[in-house]
Amino acid sequence: MMKRRSFLYGTSALALGQLVAGCNSRQQASLRVRLLQDSIPAQLVAEFRKALDQSAAVKFDPEEQLQDLFTRLKAWKQQAEKKDDNSQWSIPFVGSKKTSVPDLVTLGDYWLESAIQQGLIQPLQVEGLRGWQQLPQAWQEIVKRDRQGQLSNTGEVWGAPYRWGTTVIAYRRDKFRELGWTPKDWSDLWRPELRDRISMVDQPREVIGLTLKKLGRSYNTTNLSQVQDLKEELLALHQQVKFYSSDYYLQPLALEDTWVAVGWSTDVIPVRSNDRQIDAVVPLSGTALWTDLWVQPASAAVDSNTTGTQEQQSLIQQWIDFCWQPKPANEISLFSNAASPIVTTLNPANIPQDVRENPVLLPDNSVLDKSEFLQPLRKAVDEEYQALWKEIRTVRG
Repeated sequence: MMKRRSFLYGTSALALGQLVAGCNSRQQASLRVRLLQDSIPAQLVAEFRKALDQSAAVKFDPEEQLQDLFTRLKAWKQQAEKKDDNSQWSIPFVGSKKTSVPDLVTLGDYWLESAIQQGLIQPLQVEGLRGWQQLPQAWQEIVKRDRQGQLSNTGEVWGAPYRWGTTVIAYRRDKFRELGWTPKDWSDLWRPELRDRISMVDQPREVIGLTLKKLGRSYNTTNLSQVQDLKEELLALHQQVKFYSSDYYLQPLALEDTWVAVGWSTDVIPVRSNDRQIDAVVPLSGTALWTDLWVQPASAAVDSNTTGTQEQQSLIQQWIDFCWQPKPANEISLFSNAASPIVTTLNPANIPQDVRENPVLLPDNSVLDKSEFLQPLRKAVDEEYQALWKEIRTVRG
């Protein structure tokens, strides 16, 4: 299970202002968003509220983990199904408690396939979204899916990407100063100096994928048994890794227990900023991309307390489009440890210097062009990945 999270020194919870209208809010259009904590700057919410043409209630509630947001989507669906089952009763059950379903929720692209298959979300209406056409093609393609959650050029749009990041190599400057070189690409992880010196996320798609990349193949290769030397390369990399953890791969790097850590840029960037001995690089041969999306819960429309779903839909589209405007896109990139997809389309002169000159946050186009989103795999292919991962992990160092 993908568990992207922030490993911050002294991080504090993002207190997004609850910008709610007065006591007449039930008679007004309202927008309710459940978002990943720290993924939207607080000042951006205030700017959006001021930009609204109408007086509307706007409420943002943060959640610490993407996994928790996915779990909430399942709970909201169960709540809606229970409501339907009880609709024949004219008197509500005593003590029943209803949880308000938001209009939009943050979800990582990793969960998109499962969310679609389980009927947790509904397609987005992108016809009226001006920013959709500005979105780079790769970000459009990753959210166009069929009803089974598989990529489809003719599929519906199931999410609105608003920030993204990469899988990177973090390393200790002091240790590599002694070695006389620094990591530049995936192949460096196999160098003998790094034996038992690497901590890495516990994700088969990431580890097998970077090995495929080292061999000149795609992260989304579907015929693993046909890839020459793949198993041998994985076994050799396994000897280099001290331990795997998707939650705690950066702590040993900070403690000098490992010299290299492979993980997600949104985790690494704040650590890099707080510890001068830690640097990071996006591998030159390309890497895995991830993106956070706005998705609409399947039960959101039936749970609306506003004067009409048309006004509700208008507010939803206004917020998504707002996030895709250049100024908000730059603010997301400056303050959320992840870049907006829109900044990849902007003139460099219109991108803040702190974003433009941060190659971990915004890699060079030559690297981005060789990078890939992890696409959903058919069941048989996924089982092949899991079986190979299990086989590698059972080999003792």
